[in-house]
Amino acid sequence: MIRVFIVDDHAVVRQGLRRILEEAGDIEVVGEAKDGAEALHLNHTLDWDVMLLDISMPEICGGDTLKQIIAHDKEAKVLILSMYEEDQYAVRLMKAGASGYLTKDVAPEQLIGAIRNVYQGKKHINTVLSELLLQEIGNDSSRPLHAALSDREFQVLKLIGSGKKVSDIANILSLSVKTVSTYRAHILAKMKFKNNSELTYYVVQNDLLN
Repeated sequence: MIRVFIVDDHAVVRQGLRRILEEAGDIEVVGEAKDGAEALHLNHTLDWDVMLLDISMPEICGGDTLKQIIAHDKEAKVLILSMYEEDQYAVRLMKAGASGYLTKDVAPEQLIGAIRNVYQGKKHINTVLSELLLQEIGNDSSRPLHAALSDREFQVLKLIGSGKKVSDIANILSLSVKTVSTYRAHILAKMKFKNNSELTYYVVQNDLLN
């Protein structure tokens, strides 16, 4: 049996995934976590083979959770299952140690196939992600400015670009206003922009909200 650990902040998503996976016959869900902090805590007590990890979660985001999991065990098999398209996060997460990346609109049989592949030690890379990885390898000079951001900084950038105020972003991400302001300062410094207007223009021009 393939032992799967599901990490997602939506209970209905976890329940749906559990139902799909346990119908496969060779997959057993051995644990669930509602956020990164709980995942990192349970990681030391659960015996799992493949982790299904969401990206957008409160407190500790999926990207930071992945990095800590991999730091603890470089052989850990973590399959990202996200609402975001591949061009948003996939390359940076694969470089951080993820075993594969899927969007949440994937068909159940594709999800099960990906879990089986990852369990066998393979990387699950679809056509879109393969092309993105080739572009990354082939021309580092063409990397967009936002590629230098951490996963949480990228989330904050997109929320700023959508017109959200710092206080709104703090509520959405379950962070303090001070923490969000710090992320904003880091984003401005890394991207060499001066204000929110320039950030918003960049987000719109690069179609980061779609």
